[in-house]
Amino acid sequence: MNARPAPLADTLERVRARIERADAAPTLDALAQFAQLSPGHLQRAFRRRYGVSPAEYHRARRFGQFKAALQGGAAVTDAVYEAGFGSGSRVYEHSDRLLGMTPASYRAGGAGASIRYTTTATPLGRLLVAATARGICAVTLGADDAELAARLAAEFPQAARERVDAGREEWLDAVIARIACELGWSGAAAPALPPLDVAATAFQWRVWDALTKIPAGQTRSYGELAAAIGAPKAARAVGNACGNNRLALIVPCHRVVREDGTPGGWRWGVERKRELLARERRGAKR
Repeated sequence: MNARPAPLADTLERVRARIERADAAPTLDALAQFAQLSPGHLQRAFRRRYGVSPAEYHRARRFGQFKAALQGGAAVTDAVYEAGFGSGSRVYEHSDRLLGMTPASYRAGGAGASIRYTTTATPLGRLLVAATARGICAVTLGADDAELAARLAAEFPQAARERVDAGREEWLDAVIARIACELGWSGAAAPALPPLDVAATAFQWRVWDALTKIPAGQTRSYGELAAAIGAPKAARAVGNACGNNRLALIVPCHRVVREDGTPGGWRWGVERKRELLARERRGAKR
């Protein structure tokens, strides 16, 4: 009598454990053979359960070890090999996306980074946009400039911060112009979005990318967004990814609501969230 196949959840957990033990990233074909599933089925099922592909899971795990070694004071070269990377080039290949800065800068807690920022008035209060030499690192809303500057200092305590006047920094001005255009505060054409310099995991990037695809004036629940990225059981993780968004209005996490349709919280204030959604809905009806 043939043995009954293991439940899919158990199979996926065995695959995850195998990835954890692997020194080098296993190929999808090898993992599929181990799981006795087709590569496509394994890829889809693994992503639904864990929110990332097997390859992304392995990379995120390695970077987690890498970051822990850096925080523990290890030299960058030592941390590279402690985390199982074959060479430093593999780290720098993905560090922009997963660390938001170079490994050496991360180890120093962001010390040495230079941040330029500006503020401007909007119908939702004061808006701050900040950038490093690598890209936009913060977009935030607040009641006044002092609050915004204090929040930026708390976010980047080790960095040098310089306030510049509006109109003197191309990237900062481009973000402000884009936000003003997309939210109906300006009739000018929206400029291209500058590069971003934010620390995020592969899963967070997937959530943030999905957020940008929600049309203005519409909302999605956390569960609906989780389903949209192929991870229907990851509503809580989606909520955490939204909570970690540091790019107000650029990554429109205000378009995510609770399952019952109520607004829920928002890093920049639930009243602002309500007003912003109302403005978008009015604009969508025009």
